Amino acid sequence: MITIVCPACKEECEHQVLREAAELVVQCSECGRVHRVPKPPEPRILTVKAIVSRETESEVCSVEMLEDEVVTLGDHIVAECGDEAIGVEVTGIEAGEKRVRRAEATEVTTLWTRGIEQVVVRASVHSGRTTIPLYQSAEGEDEFVVGETYTFGGRRIRISHIKLRDGPVIRKEGWKTVARRIKRIYGYLEGRPRRW
Repeated sequence: MITIVCPACKEECEHQVLREAAELVVQCSECGRVHRVPKPPEPRILTVKAIVSRETESEVCSVEMLEDEVVTLGDHIVAECGDEAIGVEVTGIEAGEKRVRRAEATEVTTLWTRGIEQVVVRASVHSGRTTIPLYQSAEGEDEFVVGETYTFGGRRIRISHIKLRDGPVIRKEGWKTVARRIKRIYGYLEGRPRRW
């Protein structure tokens, strides 16, 4: 569901998304009129500097975040250190000159983190007009399968495709990979129409 102005009702009301292509085909839940609206832009993915501490060593790595995503102290996320993906816990957030407890991705200048044993798998779930970023801790060898349903951040999602760290995207139903090889999972909320 998205909330937009209906050309028949002339007021803002909820619309069911019937189809996504270059434009969205939507139906007004008030009067039932079907019409097209421009597809909203996807949020940009930002690369944020992250200092990762592991035992006695620290290194400069990076974290990918959606521009409208919020990070909070204690969050478990994935940092990329060269070709390696490391599960980390956020221990400090710098926004400009200040240290803060939470911030939007666009405000973050540096994340201070510590390595943790598990990897954190990132998922982007498209729901109506928004893309929801979700995270789930997993062991490095845990398998994820295209077409299967998993719980991420308390939400049930069905995987539509998986972007691997070494470049390719796997889309074929039944294909699988292990958590440590995953750059990002894409999917849709279980119980909603498929939107990819």
